[in-house]
Formats: sequence, structure tokens, C-alpha cells
Amino acid sequence: MQHVHPHPEDHLTSSAMLQDIVIGLSDGLTVPFALAAGLSGAVQSSGLVITAGLAEVVAGSIAMGLGGYLAGRTEVEHYESELQREYQEIKDVPHVERAEVDELLQEMGLSEATREQAVRELTADPDQWVRFMMKYELGLEKPDPRQAPKSAFTISAAYAVGGLIPLSAYFLTSTPTQGLLWSAVITLVCLLIFGYLKSSMTGQPPVLGALKMAGTGTLAAGAAFLVARQFESH
Repeated sequence: MQHVHPHPEDHLTSSAMLQDIVIGLSDGLTVPFALAAGLSGAVQSSGLVITAGLAEVVAGSIAMGLGGYLAGRTEVEHYESELQREYQEIKDVPHVERAEVDELLQEMGLSEATREQAVRELTADPDQWVRFMMKYELGLEKPDPRQAPKSAFTISAAYAVGGLIPLSAYFLTSTPTQGLLWSAVITLVCLLIFGYLKSSMTGQPPVLGALKMAGTGTLAAGAAFLVARQFESH
């Protein structure tokens, strides 16, 4: 009976979902905020900022979701392509593949006698042989084929939620200038939080990551605001 390991899969799924949430939220915060800031420098109506912002959130969430789906499908297709190539190689050039197995085991520190027995046992079963090569030669883990639609939905929803955060200030204020002020405060705090989380997940210094993300959002919004003001002055 085959032994099933449910816990690593659960951890992997949770990690992937958390990563998708952070990606969607961070992008959702930055792009609509920059758009709203730019419009605030060019129009006098909060309604126009809200309308354009909501349109961007809808379009952006669809684009982000599609990007997440395509990335997931590409990973699955790449794995399947490499899998078929490995099966073909152990069929066409088994001596070369056995030598590669021996070399990999040598890098792991196994003695010659142990390697000889391990190579013999590993290569006795084609499926086991290919799984070994996929993991230790190519460094590829089998992706979950269901992850692509999950990522698409998660990223899309997170982007929409993130995009509504900077726009929320415009619903509660009477002028675009007031909306921009409160939107900047709210968005800056959120960017710091999600920059910290994103950097923690990727093993980067979290404080530096938080500052980088906040700085990126501020620069994007500032640039959009100044460009809009320039066009308005003409």
C-alpha cells in the first residue's frame, strides 16, 4: 500500500495561497493608488476618480488572475515536458542516465559500493528512476495541476480587495485632494505591512522590503500626480 503524505501538500498549498494573496494585494494597492493620485491632480470630481479607479480594479484583477493562471499552467506543462524527456532518455541512453545517477549520489557523499547498489536499485524501476532524476538532477517538484485556477482566483480577488483600499478614501471625502491625502495615508500603511509580509516569505530583510514597497508605491503615485498636473496646467 502506498504511503500518503498529506501534510507537506497542505503546507505547500497554504504557502502558495499566501504568496498569491500578497502578490495580488501589493499590486492592487500600488496601481489603482497611482491612477487615483494622477487623476486627483487633473480633475475636480471625486466621482470621476472613483469611476476610473473601479474600472481599473476590474480590468487589473482580470489581467492579474489570467497571469496567475497562465503561470500555473506553464509550470505544469514544463514539468510534463521534462518528464517525457527523461523517460525518453532512460530508454535511449540508459548508460548515460545511470552515470548521471551515480554522479548525483557521489555528490551526496555515498561510497562507491553503496552507490553501485543504489544505482542498481534506483534504475530497476523506470518510474522511480525518472522521479529521482526530476528531483535531484533538474530540481523539479511535481506541480499541482489544480493550483493554476486556484492562483487565478486568489490573485484576482486579492487584487480587487487591494485596489478598493486606496479608492475607499474617495468615497468618504468631498474633494479629490482630500481623498488623495487619506488614500495616501491608508495605502502607505498597507504597503508597509504587505511589503514586510512579502519579504518575510521570500527570505529577504522584511523591514527593507516594507520600505521598498512603500517607496515604489509612493514614487508611482507621485509621478502620476505630477504628470497629471503638468497636463492640467497646459
